[in-house]
Amino acid sequence: MEDQQPAAGDLTDESLGSTPGDSATLDTDVAEVEGAHVSPEASDGDDENVDAATEDDEADDAEAVAGVKQWRPVTKWSAIAAGVAAALFVGSAAFAGATMQPWLTDRATVATKLRVARTAANAITTLWTYTPQNIDKLADRASQYLSGDFEAAYRKYIDALVAPNKQAQITNTTQVVGAAVESLTGADATAIVYTNTASTSPATKDVPSLKYLSYRLVLQRDHARWLVTKMTTITSLDLTPKLN
Repeated sequence: MEDQQPAAGDLTDESLGSTPGDSATLDTDVAEVEGAHVSPEASDGDDENVDAATEDDEADDAEAVAGVKQWRPVTKWSAIAAGVAAALFVGSAAFAGATMQPWLTDRATVATKLRVARTAANAITTLWTYTPQNIDKLADRASQYLSGDFEAAYRKYIDALVAPNKQAQITNTTQVVGAAVESLTGADATAIVYTNTASTSPATKDVPSLKYLSYRLVLQRDHARWLVTKMTTITSLDLTPKLN
């Protein structure tokens, strides 16, 4: 069967939503369309719309022109003002840096002095605190704070004390009561440490022998550590109570 296209009348009826029996109405509508003309009122309305659209376009163009007129090129004085502001900013940053540098240096110096004083205090506490049970390892414990000839001299001195102190059952306790950095120059420092030392022994019926001792320590920096290279006694006062 050949393909058949639908009749024009069928397509028109269906598109307009007509029902069977409305052919007369359809003919009348077609005739009206063919003889129709545009009324003056409708034409005037369209002209008014066109004029309104034209006025809107002109208003937009005016706004665009006004925006262009408001823009101003950078003047010489504006450039000078920007340069002055930049110079002031750089100057203030340089001033802040120059002001901070001494403060940072002082903080670093204070931190170094604290490390030196702490090392000196810990060294003295370790060097002169022992019991009969651990005196034979005292030189090894103290070696972490000592360096050079002083370490060797201290080890020799303690080795000579091990046997008699064990026999006498002597216990020595040193308490640091103060420490201060006397000088700090580069990798060299000098510190003073103040101590109270108590010694007890069964031979003295455990009555403590009390001494107030102060030491001057010379330290050198070895990488991040400070080590004692020399020690001398400044003050030695015997505070042991006298028994009648």
